[in-house]
Amino acid sequence: MSVLKNRLLMASALVAVAVVGPAFAQGQNVTIGFLGGFTGPIEAMTPSVLAGAELAVSQVNAQGGILGGGTLNIVSADGGCDATTAASAGDRLVNSEQVVAIVGGMCTGETIAAANGSAIAGNVVMVSPASTAPTLTTLDDNDLVFRVLPSDAYQGDVLARLVLSKGIEEVALTWVNNDYGNGFADAFRHAFEEAGGIVSAAASHEEGRADYRPEIGTLAASGAQALVILAYGNGSGQTVLRQAVESGNFATYIAGDGMVLDSLFSGINAAAVEGMIATKPADPDVPGAPIFAEAASAAGIDPTAIFASQAYDAAFLLALAIEKNGSADRAGLSAALREVATAPGEIILPGEWEKAVELIAAGVDINYEGASGLQEFDEVGDVPGAFLEMTVVSGTFTEVGLAE
Repeated sequence: MSVLKNRLLMASALVAVAVVGPAFAQGQNVTIGFLGGFTGPIEAMTPSVLAGAELAVSQVNAQGGILGGGTLNIVSADGGCDATTAASAGDRLVNSEQVVAIVGGMCTGETIAAANGSAIAGNVVMVSPASTAPTLTTLDDNDLVFRVLPSDAYQGDVLARLVLSKGIEEVALTWVNNDYGNGFADAFRHAFEEAGGIVSAAASHEEGRADYRPEIGTLAASGAQALVILAYGNGSGQTVLRQAVESGNFATYIAGDGMVLDSLFSGINAAAVEGMIATKPADPDVPGAPIFAEAASAAGIDPTAIFASQAYDAAFLLALAIEKNGSADRAGLSAALREVATAPGEIILPGEWEKAVELIAAGVDINYEGASGLQEFDEVGDVPGAFLEMTVVSGTFTEVGLAE
């Protein structure tokens, strides 16, 4: 065989390989980001949320990796539960770390600031495990911002009905003056008053102050014996609760998900908050919930930690979307995310990475049903959901059951 003919055959073989080869580079490494409040008013809850996302990443890598055996990496940035801090942190993830997608933010202000600051411009998909404010629903985001838990528009209604079911018909209301607090308070107040309840006094408060006694005094002067605090358990919420307890003016305390931390009661007389009422997102009765709980426990993660299962779902969904998209490119990821999260399709449960990869490679549609819910995104990137009723027993938040 002539040298020329041999070279032509070799060239033809290379062309054939290129044509029939995989759509993505073998062993392509991928980096996603995590944006959360490692400092600031939610710093106590953030480590377990990151741990939930890291569990999903570790499962992907343990089951053969991503995009033909590549390593999935996750890098974190501190959003501080603050818009300015989060905008800078988001810019680092998008433009310096060059992440493909982001799990986060946590506080709604973080998510919106990072989205508007760099993620939308950079065509980076964000999936929040904790941002609940209704303002996220109306964000002009080019279908790039999603969340895997329900909006406070729903939580406010659930909390209002729960309070009324306890025979509490009059409350005083205070909330942190940000996207989370404002949206939650509006939803709660509307639902409570619509159902016949009375909000006898209402006032927002600013985060980060040492003394809320003047505001507490004004709220107490209304005569209401129940105080609703919609804030953060490591921030103003803890201070307001402690100073309200010290005042002795209220008999019952009520809160939302941002306050569900046992560290909330540091320096507070446990007897004074016994029976406190709260809500938090529930992990519904779906097959993925016990699977996540077992895997989390084995990894040393508290499976009941608030937003941990949601962070797991966010990270696992993003990995599935990247695999479906066939590359570490940002383009097309939003559409791929909707495809892997939405019925119909072969059901994928938490941890079933190898199964998902095989199905995607075979051209079979998949439908991820997660640890914290089915994760069927609507047209604006929201999901339906449920909330748990929580109460305080001996200084610890305890699950009562689903809040109806």
